[in-house]
Amino acid sequence: MACKILVADDEIAITNVVARKLQNAGLETIVAGDGQEAYELASAERPDFIITDLQMPGMNGLELCTRLAAELPVPIPTILLTAKGFEIDRASLAHLPILQVMTKPFSPNELLASVKEALGLCAGK
Repeated sequence: MACKILVADDEIAITNVVARKLQNAGLETIVAGDGQEAYELASAERPDFIITDLQMPGMNGLELCTRLAAELPVPIPTILLTAKGFEIDRASLAHLPILQVMTKPFSPNELLASVKEALGLCAGK
């Protein structure tokens, strides 16, 4: 069974590129266009991994991770995407399952490599 990855970004071009890259690598993807949709999908679908933008309407990526960490029994490992120059307080990430912060623009190959590195977390399913 393939690992299920939630891709959340309000820029459709980014979700399309990331989802296609993951699907071409044999991974199942679900896509959300904003933070609220991502929260609803994550709660219902329980993905194995999340790739989310930091800045999204409705609910930003940190709020998404914080709510999911508080509500789900098992944390969902996450890669957080952020615009170049947007600073994140690293201390605010300490209690969240964020494995990596990637700055946009990013390399889809680098993102896929990071996801593959973390896939041991769901490969046993």
